[in-house]
Amino acid sequence: MIHARGLARSFETRGSKGGRGRQKSEVVAVAGVDIDVDAGEIVGFLGPNGAGKTTTLRMLTTLLKPTAGTATVAGFDVATQPEQVRQSIGYVSQSGSTLPEALAGEEIVDHGRLYGISKRQAETRGRELFEQLDLDGLWTRQPRAMSGGQRRRLDIAMGLVHDPRLVFLDEPTTGLDPQARANLWGHISALRSERGATIFLTTHYLDEADALCDRILVIDHGVLVASDTPEALKQQVAGDLVELIVVDAAQLPRAAAALAALVPGSAPDVEGSLVSLRVPHAGRELAGLLRALDRDGIALESIEVRRPTLDDVFLTLTGRSLREDAA
Repeated sequence: MIHARGLARSFETRGSKGGRGRQKSEVVAVAGVDIDVDAGEIVGFLGPNGAGKTTTLRMLTTLLKPTAGTATVAGFDVATQPEQVRQSIGYVSQSGSTLPEALAGEEIVDHGRLYGISKRQAETRGRELFEQLDLDGLWTRQPRAMSGGQRRRLDIAMGLVHDPRLVFLDEPTTGLDPQARANLWGHISALRSERGATIFLTTHYLDEADALCDRILVIDHGVLVASDTPEALKQQVAGDLVELIVVDAAQLPRAAAALAALVPGSAPDVEGSLVSLRVPHAGRELAGLLRALDRDGIALESIEVRRPTLDDVFLTLTGRSLREDAA
């Protein structure tokens, strides 16, 4: 459904003034990425701000011409067949595309007619989408009178009215409350399970990527640094995180030594009364660790074992948390 090889984009910028005016320089936003997305997949595309995520998305949706490389989307070349690409995809932007004062149903019909379907087809299709996306009764309502979740579902309906084979969702749940986000997750999953759609999703919510995506691509500094299933990526992080909070600060060195014994050559982190270390398959080691701590008379306020998360993966790959980057 998406096949890209060496896809790249650079921009020319003007720097500080020199002897003959401002000096020109080239900024490489995307440095040659290879992307494959199969029909029926939900693929998450993650990256820090400035990593090339938006530039890549804009190239794949024909909003920006590549400076190098090739890409076919829904079977059409983005450089030589942009109109066919646009007719074959649905695109839901982060900012949305509805007019606040328009009527929701009119927006759907107008959008459908832009894709070449008749007014009757657009209305029939739109009303079906309203029912499927829990928008019943809102056909004559203005978007400004809808909740945030309803407006995002309306945006998705607009992106689906022409029945695209491939849907690009750019930050679909940004700004929604947890309940509205969870509700929209169900609708996104149904696009694939009930409609057979292929979905290319960008998000700043790692729990969203974990819950929805079959595969995750991570881009940083214009290059892909990871491509795998969420579970496989989490397994690349070196072990589960074991955290001990010690009652008596004087026992911190012995608690750290007991924890370090689980991973030869390791050095646990100690911060205040907290001792932590990543331990492979920590669940297997927990009983022995507790016996060792009890034998040495080390009292704990708490012990916690955390499986690796996608945020841990992102931090390992890029050196920063995606949550921090989104803040």
